[in-house]
Amino acid sequence: MLDRLTGMEVFAKVAAAGSFSAAGRSVGLSQTMVTKHIAALEARLGVKLFHRTTRRLSLTEAGQLYLDSAERILADVEAADGAVAADRFEPRGQLRLNAPVSFGSRQIAPMLSAFTRQHPQVTIDLGLIDRYVNLAEEGWDLAIRIGSLSDSSLVARRIAPCRTVVCASPSYLATHGTPRAAAELSHHNCLGYTLSQRSNAGRWMFGAKAEIALPVAGNLRANNGDALRAAAIAGQGVIYQPTFIVADDLRAGTLVKLTLDQPTEELGGIYAVYLPDRNPAAKVRAFIDFVVDHFAPEPPWDRDLN
Repeated sequence: MLDRLTGMEVFAKVAAAGSFSAAGRSVGLSQTMVTKHIAALEARLGVKLFHRTTRRLSLTEAGQLYLDSAERILADVEAADGAVAADRFEPRGQLRLNAPVSFGSRQIAPMLSAFTRQHPQVTIDLGLIDRYVNLAEEGWDLAIRIGSLSDSSLVARRIAPCRTVVCASPSYLATHGTPRAAAELSHHNCLGYTLSQRSNAGRWMFGAKAEIALPVAGNLRANNGDALRAAAIAGQGVIYQPTFIVADDLRAGTLVKLTLDQPTEELGGIYAVYLPDRNPAAKVRAFIDFVVDHFAPEPPWDRDLN
């Protein structure tokens, strides 16, 4: 079965050239193939498109009507192809970006103004969700993920490290004492994060390779780090959180970092992930490059943080 769009293109070329052989040369087809395309088109439409004589080739009335429509369709197809091709080279269109709630609101949202000033043809749809989204099924162009990556089907680029810290408010430490060893945390009110795959509400991981598991307990569990941060600032207990959430509070003194006998867990890193494509859209490449530059050589939340 001959391709319908190619047949339409061949027909338009024949009409413009007034010759099957000339049209064939312009599209790289033999005169025989041009004849087959026109015959298939006429058979499908049920009309004659050309008056044929030994000296002259001209459009029938039906052929002229079809040519007008075919030229509009071919122009639309060319424009669509051009738009997609342009997206490969020039950042433009809507970028659907997904990020975890705390990281997205604290670290991604503040930089979007600078990005859109640099790339005014890009609009951003930012979705803040504390779960792993399916990029293909849910229509996301790009997602920010924290920690070890398990989905090997995605392309990932590391955009920043992810340090963690154990901390509490000065008022809590004044009342309950300051632990010096990680094992002492079992005697403190440890506010637990419920979505972590490793350190969670009932177990905090320590050590250079996160090989030490310590049981903890507390009177608050939450699926959002900012909720735990607010409770810790109010003096409720001890939290174990990424520095991108608590860095400003550590600098301000509303939270105090605990210096323990075991290092805190490294969360693997912060990554931008997207669906595999040899030529990802320019808007995706541009945003990843922008974020990497913004966070280099050290992410802003970790700068000048002991």
